[in-house]
Amino acid sequence: MTQHPDPIVQITPGRVRGAWRGGSAAFVGIPFAQAPVGDLRFAAPVPPEPWDGVRDALDYGATANRTDPGDTLIPEPAIPGDSTLNVNVFTPRPAQSDAALPVLVYIHGGGYIAGSPASPWYDGAAFNRDGVVTVTISYRLGFDGFGHISGAPSNRGVRDWLAALKWVRENITAFGGDPARVTIAGQSAGGGAVLTLLGMPAAQGLFSAAWALSAALADVAPERARTLSAKLANLAGVAPNRAGFSSVPEQELVDLQRAAAAPDSKDPLAPIQSLLDDGLAWGPMVDGDLLPRPTIESIRAGTGSGIPLVLGTTDDEFTALTDRVKNRLRIVPVSLALGRLRLEPAKRREYLAANAPQRRRGTAAVLGRFATDSIFRVKVVRVADARADAATWVYRFAWRSPVNGWAGHCLDVPFWFDCLDAERVGAIAGEEPPRALAAALHGSAVSFIRDNDPGWPTWSASPGTTRVFGGDAYRPDVATDGYASVRALV
Repeated sequence: MTQHPDPIVQITPGRVRGAWRGGSAAFVGIPFAQAPVGDLRFAAPVPPEPWDGVRDALDYGATANRTDPGDTLIPEPAIPGDSTLNVNVFTPRPAQSDAALPVLVYIHGGGYIAGSPASPWYDGAAFNRDGVVTVTISYRLGFDGFGHISGAPSNRGVRDWLAALKWVRENITAFGGDPARVTIAGQSAGGGAVLTLLGMPAAQGLFSAAWALSAALADVAPERARTLSAKLANLAGVAPNRAGFSSVPEQELVDLQRAAAAPDSKDPLAPIQSLLDDGLAWGPMVDGDLLPRPTIESIRAGTGSGIPLVLGTTDDEFTALTDRVKNRLRIVPVSLALGRLRLEPAKRREYLAANAPQRRRGTAAVLGRFATDSIFRVKVVRVADARADAATWVYRFAWRSPVNGWAGHCLDVPFWFDCLDAERVGAIAGEEPPRALAAALHGSAVSFIRDNDPGWPTWSASPGTTRVFGGDAYRPDVATDGYASVRALV
């Protein structure tokens, strides 16, 4: 195909100009909604105003992530500006409406309070190479996106996901994509978004398949959401309603929301205990409207059962965090530590017996695995079991990075995107990450997006069946019960 200097695509609000880079084109910073500022700050997303002429889509748009925290696991830049609700489209076939290529829509993570769709890891080049149109989306974060506000619509960040998916349905044909073949995917909070959308009646029909990496479900209870909102209002010195919160600058609320959600104790286990007891502070709330009930309950009731799903985690999502305090934990007997985290004695014995290899690595390793299992891996089993006969595939990412010796949080992302040469990958995966592993994981993703089959047997046909990516040489690629070590917690 002849490449012209400026690929131009006609979408609903007007024409956009992208840029060629090799065999595909990038259109970035396209608004799917108006800037959520002023009267629209705590409103549901509003479609963008049409524009005349050709709009440049050459630079990433503003991000809801306002401050760059520095050395994060994934480089996710903060870009200033008001128009934070935008999409980025990477396509090998721009302006070819008859191409009908499968589409990937990726939702970034960041605990629902951080993250950015402008990460170089999320560039769609490798998926474009394999014939997949790729879209990354933004959404409002933290209290602005998810906090309870009297007089404002609930779950504004969730409404942003829905608006972005509706934009894809209306416009992706112009980029060579097929609106009937849309796979949503995301990691961490983005994986939680995937499961939330899967179990949400209002999202049905907006996508045809789903892949959740290390899904961090929130399902914030209404009572907790109201309590956090009142606490935040008290810290800000305003009334706990829309008018009060609208009077507080955005950055001030961002700073105060951390204080509102922080545990009071200075105990090194306090952050883990808070997550185990209460879950994430900011994120999708069970509001009786968009989320009529908790996600797994909705999935068990059959919502999303016609949508193929792949889900899995890394083996040690949290262990790098507990590893930082391993010297303080070394003198603490592991059974006592688990008891402090309120794991009852019978389950404690069963869990330790099932995790003997981890126990040999010390108390910090066991606590990291326990937090990983409680917050991430047990939900894989619960979701897969809840889907009964629905097409469901489960995997584990077990390759241990030479940087810290763990298969930690975010480690799988550059392998899934097949972007091992991207900046800062070496910081978590070492200087020579195995390309064969990237080919295997990314290849499974492409196969699923294209054909709804990642390449191994379903959990629904044989519960426990798990594809293990990057395990030890003696471990089979497909385990008959790959999540057996978490059964004590299910």
